Amino acid sequence: KLQDNPYLYNSGDYEAMLLSLGEVERKQLLYGDWDITQGAAFSEWNRKIHVIEPFDIPSDWTRFRACDYGYGSRSGVLWFAVCPYNDQLVVYRELYTKKVIAKDLANMILDEEYGEKIYYGVLDSSLWHQRGDTGPSLAETMIAEGCRWRPADRSKGSRVAGKNQLHRRLQVDDEGEPGIVFFDNCVNTIAQIPVLPLDKNNPEDVDSKSEDHLYDAL
Repeated sequence: KLQDNPYLYNSGDYEAMLLSLGEVERKQLLYGDWDITQGAAFSEWNRKIHVIEPFDIPSDWTRFRACDYGYGSRSGVLWFAVCPYNDQLVVYRELYTKKVIAKDLANMILDEEYGEKIYYGVLDSSLWHQRGDTGPSLAETMIAEGCRWRPADRSKGSRVAGKNQLHRRLQVDDEGEPGIVFFDNCVNTIAQIPVLPLDKNNPEDVDSKSEDHLYDAL
């Protein structure tokens, strides 16, 4: 932080200059916050606000999961709990893996949530499409293992709507509480969200060529 350098901090001139910078450079040079990079899609991200230590989630909180499936790339699964008092989302677990077939991923998911009541799961609706002339779809394969899903909204504009929803969730309310927090054991999600770049051709969306699998699940 600037205040860690008394020579520059005490003069006041350098601080005034930093305060005049854009949001990203100001956070980096004045506050020592290097989570956010230039061109990042989610400049609201603040590790001190959005990342928390794990706690025992009450059994009456609604829990659900979401998945972005990929075999050659990666599969990202996130688990959520909804605080009934302020509608805050708590992302309390992640699964990030590669080259795992749908059947095996289903069983990995069921092992992770054993003993929990998961109300529903959301999965990319394209996984219900038949891959070939015969046989079940990837979604049907997972459901057959007991890992149940509902299809995600893939209608026109849904990606932008999802991005706007995350912007809203990252904001804090009058009591300083954000609409979404992440357990600090969700290390891959915490690493990816603050550095996701904007799509250069569509600033209303993130760059889908970046590592965005956990973001897509989110």
